[in-house]
Amino acid sequence: MYGMTKFGDNIEDEWFIVYVIKQITNAFPELVARIEDNDGEFLLIEAADFLPKWLDPDNSANRVFFHRGELCIIPVPRKSERIPWLPTTPPAIQQALDIISAHPEAVLASEPIKTAVDRRIRGYPEKIEASLHRAHCFLPAGIVAVLKQQPRLVSAAVQAFYLRDPIDLRACRVFKTFLPETRIMTSVTFTKCLYAQLVQQKFVPDRRSGYELPPPSHPQYRAHELGMKLAHGFEILCSKCSPHLSDSRKSFVTISPLWASFLESLKKNDYFKGLIEGSAQYQERLEMAKNYFQLSILRPESSVAMSPGEEILTVLQTVPFDVKELKKEGDDLLPEDDDQWLNLSPDQLDQLLQDTAGRKESQPVSRQEEEQNYDVAQVSDSMKAFISKVSTHKGAELPRDPSEAPITFDADSFLNYFDKILGTKSQESDSDDLDEDDLECLDSDDETQDSESLKGALGSLKSYMAQMDHELVHTCMGKSFSTRKQAKDPPSQTENDNSDEEDSGAGDCVVETVDVDLNLVSNILESYSSQAGLAGPASNLLHSMGVRLPDNADHIH
Repeated sequence: MYGMTKFGDNIEDEWFIVYVIKQITNAFPELVARIEDNDGEFLLIEAADFLPKWLDPDNSANRVFFHRGELCIIPVPRKSERIPWLPTTPPAIQQALDIISAHPEAVLASEPIKTAVDRRIRGYPEKIEASLHRAHCFLPAGIVAVLKQQPRLVSAAVQAFYLRDPIDLRACRVFKTFLPETRIMTSVTFTKCLYAQLVQQKFVPDRRSGYELPPPSHPQYRAHELGMKLAHGFEILCSKCSPHLSDSRKSFVTISPLWASFLESLKKNDYFKGLIEGSAQYQERLEMAKNYFQLSILRPESSVAMSPGEEILTVLQTVPFDVKELKKEGDDLLPEDDDQWLNLSPDQLDQLLQDTAGRKESQPVSRQEEEQNYDVAQVSDSMKAFISKVSTHKGAELPRDPSEAPITFDADSFLNYFDKILGTKSQESDSDDLDEDDLECLDSDDETQDSESLKGALGSLKSYMAQMDHELVHTCMGKSFSTRKQAKDPPSQTENDNSDEEDSGAGDCVVETVDVDLNLVSNILESYSSQAGLAGPASNLLHSMGVRLPDNADHIH
């Protein structure tokens, strides 16, 4: 079994289908279901931050399913593993079904992936009612009768108006099906997406159409405007119906094997009221029966499935309606829903973006508490994690939230790695990077024939670097960096004090170690402050790594 839905701009409809599929597979454990859209495996797109490295668009075909209400992903065996029931290439549908039935526990998706998908369908079925909007519309009586029988046709009408072109509007110069003189007040139920599409479009009807609007100050102006737009959508749908095609569908009715039994049932229930077969009244009732049979009995998957316009015309021909009765119903309508949800405040927009991004829910904290609890080390730790990542032809990989992936850095292993590359370490150290403790860790037991030459080359390089440090320490470049000794000085120390201290030590051979973390954080904060609250390189890089800086309290006060 399969189905296809055109959800248009309403992405929430797509996730409602995901919820329905999940509930169906949970209620019927023997069923296995899969969902995809024009983007492919959109469930994987939603959980992209948590997918395993091996899973990509090239090998994801026929691997993602729902079974027993759980999301399943058929894995790929590792190179070192040999699992007979796991294919190395994307499985066929039947092969995937056999794997899920035989090994349901082994193919369950990881918890982070399931959580990402469940977050999008959280709140159903209660969200169904919240996604609807009821509004008053001034509509022709024929449309009111159609919507009472087939309320889902409002979607096709809104889309026809929303996606109209000049050719469609030719049919609306003079209305032939839904005359404006028959308009009455009624209540129409939209989805919020359909209502927004209808309201937000500016449209002036053709003067020849007969649809005139009251002044905007009129209390029912919105109802007249909505009804005018919706009537244009219904008229466009009906104008696309071919009379010849409609006749061919009716001829198909008489040859359908179900038609004979349906007609016999009507005769037994005295549908024709004793009318003579072949009379005008008999033929009129027979035509209504054919229209009803075509609308209700024939399945959409058949080759003669009706278009929305044909459904509308069939209802108009099949279902009789009383305009006076519809007017009475319009005089006693329930209040329409408030549409203030169309207007978002900046705070609501921020909250919406935060919910969409899937940020962790937290208790609201004051700005003062946020400033006191903020750890500046997050900035330097995240930057170190980003620099330590190995980039590929696919780009640089940003580190995840530090709370989820703690950053570890083993300085001894890092220096020993370079020791093996450069050879046995000499006792001279680079003033920027090494101290006595580091030298003890860098002793190597490996002896090679050319160790003396490597030792001499390394010593010369370090001597050269040390000489450069001494020459730069009192220049503008050297003074622009904060050193570890300066970082321990009290904050009240002035820039002149620093300069005097550096001048007094001009003859010393000791070069103070640069505080890399302090310089990194200072430069990033300066760049962030210069953005003045706008987007920029510092905020973009920090946000992508999950780091949120508090507001600058100095500027606020």
